[in-house]
Amino acid sequence: MDRQNLASSSSPRGGTMVHPSPQQDAWINTYRNLISRWQSLPSSHQSAIPISISRVNQVDAGRLDIEMSAMLKEQLVKVFSLMKPGMLFQYEAELDAFLEFLIWRFSIWVDKPTPGNALMNLRYRDERASEIRGKVRTGLEGPGLTLAQKLWYCIATVGGQYIWARLQSFSAFRRWGDSEQRSLARGVWLLMQRVEGIYKAASFSNLLLFLYTGRYRNLIERALRARLVYGSPNMNRAVSFEYMNRQLVWNEFSELLLLLLPLLNSASVKSLLRPFSKDKSSDSSVDEALCLICQGTPSIPFVAIPCQHRYCYYCLQTRCSAAPSFRCPRCGDPVAAMQRHGGLVSNISQIQ
Repeated sequence: MDRQNLASSSSPRGGTMVHPSPQQDAWINTYRNLISRWQSLPSSHQSAIPISISRVNQVDAGRLDIEMSAMLKEQLVKVFSLMKPGMLFQYEAELDAFLEFLIWRFSIWVDKPTPGNALMNLRYRDERASEIRGKVRTGLEGPGLTLAQKLWYCIATVGGQYIWARLQSFSAFRRWGDSEQRSLARGVWLLMQRVEGIYKAASFSNLLLFLYTGRYRNLIERALRARLVYGSPNMNRAVSFEYMNRQLVWNEFSELLLLLLPLLNSASVKSLLRPFSKDKSSDSSVDEALCLICQGTPSIPFVAIPCQHRYCYYCLQTRCSAAPSFRCPRCGDPVAAMQRHGGLVSNISQIQ
């Protein structure tokens, strides 16, 4: 019996041979089956890490790109400011297309974010390439746009907007919509209106989807599957509220001045500042012959009662009619009546 056990446990070369237990065999077989199944699965079934991109950052990036294009356009218009007036107005569509092409050429074409995306720490990622390569750490990894996506982006944003703008200006100049007969021009104009309505409805639906899912700001990004993701996972959105507060304070202060300045009486302000004037005594003899409101020689001289200071008739009557408690700018006494220089006295009640 011992010889049989020794023979069964010995190898042909004289070494011992250990047989695994049935439980170990089950674990090894299960592991191999799972590995083979995982390797046989297509890459599309591997789930990516869900990420959430701030919608405010994406919207702000689009607004910044628009502002950048407007700034470039303003600077370019200043270059041709000395040329024939209205010359650039004829080529406004070409100018806008040229600026949009420049932004695309030096940003998206060379795998760089647009100025607005760069300020908001965003970049474009190709969502069609869902294969997870290497170790996924943050969920922001992924290839940029392909060559075809870049070209189609340029065709849609630059070429599409230019062609549509030119078509609208040409149809408005030719008055296709004013034609009452069923001609080809009116048919094209009706088709343009229908296409524009469908595009606006689709854009509105895409906006609702964007607000719900946080993906694809416009129809072009959704059609190309170009998604905005963070370029750096460690960069947060930082807003300088100090600058915003200064802007708000200055805006409110300017609005307050615009509201109060028309209500201020310039003569009253001058009378308040007159005690602080240095040359008050030197100009007293000259001011006696001038109207205290318009500072001119009275064409129809009137005097205020009881202070007897001289005014123009229209200046004094306008102020007394506007303010029953009008006071003389020189002495500050209330004007009870007005009298023509060397004439009869007129009460304030009679003036009103």
